Amino acid sequence: MPPTDQLTYRGTVYPWQCDHMGHMNVMWYTGKFDEATWQLFGSLGLTPDWLRTAGRGMAAVEQVTHYRRELLPGDLVSVHSRLLEVKEKAIRFSHEMRVDGDGGSVAATTILTGVFLDTALRKATPFPPGMASRWAELIER
Repeated sequence: MPPTDQLTYRGTVYPWQCDHMGHMNVMWYTGKFDEATWQLFGSLGLTPDWLRTAGRGMAAVEQVTHYRRELLPGDLVSVHSRLLEVKEKAIRFSHEMRVDGDGGSVAATTILTGVFLDTALRKATPFPPGMASRWAELIER
């Protein structure tokens, strides 16, 4: 199981990810956070293969992002993620995007709520027995 704060993404800001003002456009912050989300889910056992086989999926129902500093072409970034809350059918987690090489200053943070879905019924469903309780233990640690 993952630690309470784990590295879930590492990458670079490319010039084509920047807008006319010269800094990374907000759509790319969201994209990097999304990639980190799937790494976090995988570490929790919600791998793409498992989700497909089980007929399950995840859907974001809320996301709140705070931008702390601009990112420029060539900046090296990492995302560190933390599980915050587990409910019967939903989880809440956070991502912190840091600039590598300058002491790890925070460029952006986001908190997301994701709902576990039955993909055939297209509605929320409880996590499998034991799964949510294992995740809750991670939060308590």
